[in-house]
Amino acid sequence: MSDPSSVIDDLHEESEEADRLVARLGPEGWGLATPAAGWSVAHQVAHLAWTDHSALLAVTDGDGFRALVEQALAAPHTFVDEGAEEYARLAPAELLARWRKGRAALENGLRSAPPGARFPWYGPPMSAASMATARLMETWAHGLDIADATGVPRPPTDRLRHVARLGVRTRDFAYGVHGLTPPTDPFRVELLAPGGELWAYGPEDAPQRVTGPALDFCLLVTRRAHRADLALTADGPDADRWLGIAQAFAGPPGGGRPPKEEGRGGQGHTP
Repeated sequence: MSDPSSVIDDLHEESEEADRLVARLGPEGWGLATPAAGWSVAHQVAHLAWTDHSALLAVTDGDGFRALVEQALAAPHTFVDEGAEEYARLAPAELLARWRKGRAALENGLRSAPPGARFPWYGPPMSAASMATARLMETWAHGLDIADATGVPRPPTDRLRHVARLGVRTRDFAYGVHGLTPPTDPFRVELLAPGGELWAYGPEDAPQRVTGPALDFCLLVTRRAHRADLALTADGPDADRWLGIAQAFAGPPGGGRPPKEEGRGGQGHTP
């Protein structure tokens, strides 16, 4: 994507929608439990604020971001939770203000980035468009957790095209996270978008195929739902294996969400 404006615009809209979920909550609302074990609504917003700050450092302060990476390497299994816990201790009004200020600064940094610029991250370096896509994916996923906790319906939008595309592009990464060798051949992925059109990726004649609703695919790659609860079909053993390990976010996969009949819980954090 040569011009990142459209995905940055969609990131702005996704953030505003998530903001509306919490803007009018009282203290008791910020303390509601979400599907991520041990995380309240405050923890979800805190994580978004913390990762927005990390992304801002990556865009504007390479040395500052490298210091964060060193901290992550020193405590790889607790680094994300510790960041969320630190911010979640703030008063709700202060946390909300910090999130708003940080994401506005990140948006400005991404919009003003030189063409072709690449920024360090916890995985491979990212372009401005890739960074905005990753932030949109996280904002959507954690917004779902907040909506679940507060009981607010959240219909899918066509902004999911960014999450779906990221999920497809991170296929080989997901294999690597699990210590597996990725298949050499591309897959065909066909997803029914919220608006009714077809989003298709990969060659039409690929023998390994994944089909289903775009929403379900996005829930899978953000590990917001168990595969058993989703209407996704895999044709071919490699495609079937991928649906068992797919993830669009950097870091360890965690335990994922259990099937609905097993109740709530499981790791819901995306580093």
